[in-house]
Amino acid sequence: MNRGGQPTPAYCGRFAPSPTGPLHFGSLVAALGSFLDARARNGLWLVRIDDLDRPRNVTGATASILHDLERLGLHWDQEVRYQLPRRGVYQDTLESMRTRGLAYPCACSRKQVGTRPYPGTCRNGVAAGKNPRSLRLHTGSAPVEIRDRVQGTFGQVLSETVGDFVVLRGDGIPAYHLATALDDAALGITHVVRGSDLLDSTPRQVFLQQQLRLPTPTYAHLPVATNNKGQKLSKQTHAQPVSAQDPTRLLWAALDFLGQQPSTEWLDASPQELLGEATSRWDLARIPATSGAAPEI
Repeated sequence: MNRGGQPTPAYCGRFAPSPTGPLHFGSLVAALGSFLDARARNGLWLVRIDDLDRPRNVTGATASILHDLERLGLHWDQEVRYQLPRRGVYQDTLESMRTRGLAYPCACSRKQVGTRPYPGTCRNGVAAGKNPRSLRLHTGSAPVEIRDRVQGTFGQVLSETVGDFVVLRGDGIPAYHLATALDDAALGITHVVRGSDLLDSTPRQVFLQQQLRLPTPTYAHLPVATNNKGQKLSKQTHAQPVSAQDPTRLLWAALDFLGQQPSTEWLDASPQELLGEATSRWDLARIPATSGAAPEI
């Protein structure tokens, strides 16, 4: 059973974009990879809009993303889910974590901590005269390891790599790792297929799942598409939206990027026909582990 009391299917995947801008080739790769992996296993494929970070949300981005998914033939199961209506769930969980001694208030700013592992400054209490800004989760010295279906075995000792990490931000927004762990469990997600830029943070999500007694999905982290400067395609690097591009050529290019060796004959197919062929030939073993340049389309 999932957190909603419904039977958990053998395979339930998801695509969870943030509405910070339109769909671009990099996010299409993640959407297509997760879609095909679910369909090849006769599983469910859900769409969740990760809209919790409201200051970053762009008006109209959600509608644009959903329109592009439909135009590309990436039709989801069930209704689209959103994070904002679940703020009460996150807050209740955070309060429970404090009560159980899993998390503690912290007065340190990001600037004070920098890029080094958090040194535990507030672990035994906030210093006099300081105001708590965030909540941090106690981490331990035991390694947290995942067996990724694309990247292989990956692990971290969180106390050495990040230290006690933030689960409630200083601006009052629950951290991405906490919201994702809770939402995946609530939806009964069994398989997560997403970009390898999130691989490094996955041990934090797994550790949270362990602490909150949530199931851990099976992970597969796909190669990230980059621009000609080697930068990940994103809003910040001015990635071009896919909305004006031919859907069949986009899907074909994304399949090729994922190492699926699509036939050039598929370029004359409709998106639905191409996706049918791609589903029947989907092979995770062909996917390259390393990131690569996005093609010219």
